[in-house]
Amino acid sequence: MGFDEEWASSKAAAERKPASTRLDGAYDGPFPPSPGGDKDLNSSPARKTAAANDIETDFEPNTRRAGVWADEASITAGKAFEGWSAAAGLTKAQDAWWKSVTALLGRLASEKAALRDTNSLFFKNDIGVGGDFVPLIKPSQLNQISPQQ
Repeated sequence: MGFDEEWASSKAAAERKPASTRLDGAYDGPFPPSPGGDKDLNSSPARKTAAANDIETDFEPNTRRAGVWADEASITAGKAFEGWSAAAGLTKAQDAWWKSVTALLGRLASEKAALRDTNSLFFKNDIGVGGDFVPLIKPSQLNQISPQQ
């Protein structure tokens, strides 16, 4: 089959396929949807607040306690091996451990702050979008809006 015949065949196939536009769905792009995610924005201020509170009251204190516990065990082991090469290795491991604990605590603090900030950002965005619609309200409706709202 030559180019002209193949082109005519492809063109005829394309013309037989009905053209359509779908407006009642979300774009399904080249990437698969995230697992468990849906196509609509769904934000729950209460769940974000609860997650931030869990980080503050549970994860941060327990992470700090676990870090101290492991540190105390390393110090005790280091004293037992004093004068041996193992003591120097334990000291290095202890320094690396504290860097990791500090990094984890910093990450938890930033996640907590981000969860709390997101609630206020969504609220401010809603207020801003609502303000954009004020000029569209008919003049007869303006006198029905009280200044306290």
